[in-house]
Amino acid sequence: MARPCGPENTFKPLAVLLFTTKQVVKAMEKEVAKRSQTITPFFNPRSVAVIGASGKQKKIGYVIAKNFIESFAGKIFLINPNAREILSHQCYPSLSSVPEEVELAVIAVPAKIVGEVLEECGEKGVKAAVIISSGFKESGSDGAKMEEELVMISRKYNIRLMGPNCMGVFDSSTMVDTLFIPRYRLKRPPRGKIAFISQSGASGIAFLDWAAGEKIGISKFASYGNAADVDEADLLEFLAGDSETKVIAMYLEGIKEGRKFASVAREVTKNKPVIVLKSGATGSGARAALSHTGSLSGSDEIFNAVVKQTGMIRVYDWEEMFDIARALAYQPGARGNRVAVITNGGGAGVMIADEIEKQGMKLADLREKTLSGLAAKFPPHVTLRNPMDLGGDADNERFQDALGAVIEDDSVDSIILVCIPHTPSIDLESFVDMVLDTKGKNDKPLTICLPGGRVSLEIRELFEENEIPTYPTPARAALSLSALVRYGRLKNGA
Repeated sequence: MARPCGPENTFKPLAVLLFTTKQVVKAMEKEVAKRSQTITPFFNPRSVAVIGASGKQKKIGYVIAKNFIESFAGKIFLINPNAREILSHQCYPSLSSVPEEVELAVIAVPAKIVGEVLEECGEKGVKAAVIISSGFKESGSDGAKMEEELVMISRKYNIRLMGPNCMGVFDSSTMVDTLFIPRYRLKRPPRGKIAFISQSGASGIAFLDWAAGEKIGISKFASYGNAADVDEADLLEFLAGDSETKVIAMYLEGIKEGRKFASVAREVTKNKPVIVLKSGATGSGARAALSHTGSLSGSDEIFNAVVKQTGMIRVYDWEEMFDIARALAYQPGARGNRVAVITNGGGAGVMIADEIEKQGMKLADLREKTLSGLAAKFPPHVTLRNPMDLGGDADNERFQDALGAVIEDDSVDSIILVCIPHTPSIDLESFVDMVLDTKGKNDKPLTICLPGGRVSLEIRELFEENEIPTYPTPARAALSLSALVRYGRLKNGA
């Protein structure tokens, strides 16, 4: 006999479905958390062994050992069978002779003995290993065979591998630093909110050097090289759950597992912006990628489709990546594409207007209430329509009034402030404080354009220290703001 279709029986299957769905979601979350936990020892280990540590200053093993001794708070074990002491630190002849547990091993020995060293790591119970050594898949068929052996050993002992042929890891909080570039040649960036993943070690170093020079903070850096085990998707998934990371930037030459990467990226971009710079788009670039990290770069058209489907932001050079990363790290996503421009230079305002349209945004139509209120305060030569040209005689107070008014205007989603700081009416000493005080905690994103040389650079640095992204050209300011518009659209499901 059929059951009656009353309310109870109508909703019961739905309740079962919802319960089942919740169970699936929880199971997936647990699996993600479990996978991410295997990456944690690379960035936050309790103990580290530097295998191949050296007392010779020009050796990679010397630089890595020095990095850890100078700043890592955990336990450090240096491994070299031919030395008793390096940098006034005890040295062990082998990993097996270390009397304590080791979580992370940094391996910098010739390729031919890496397998033997990794086997010893497995027997010791090491959880993760960064293999700095090169001479594997990127070098040809013999190297590829050796790399396959490393993977087999890692699976046998459940060791996560980063590399081989990589720079490894830098964490600005724990000060895990496997970068083999001396700190006097490469300053490490301060702590910040941007994480950077790079398949290429050299490209990663360029990014770090730029960040340090511009005083832009990073949270974590990882150069994973040949991706024998840990790949771009693993790191992306880990950083999605990292509380110190707000923005993830990536340099890719190829993708190891396309479906896995797309699936992870689609989930990550729901909560954090992901910026990607991918090379190997041309035939020449693809061949270069193969010889560099042994990576197959794939079709650029397919990659563009993946970017669009997953909500990532693709960039095409280092400057673009750097500009957009700090905008996303410092400012909230925009609610829409309507931009107000405030400037004390008419020509700069026209240039900004062009760039806004090129980037798919539009000038906001300011409310009459806004315009009439400012007209009562400003002299007749001020152009109130957007872009708002305050005139070459504009002082801090005029900028303050204009900025405060457009912040309150609900027809404005974001703001670009353009200042020519060389004019005598601008009080340079208090201009930054004025902007910060006026903006307050308002959630409308703001980017600043300060054209010029020495004077402008000094003020740009002050704004950056206070998390207001600031640029020397209209094009860069507008491009960075457009990323905030795109990410805001993604977050709002538009």
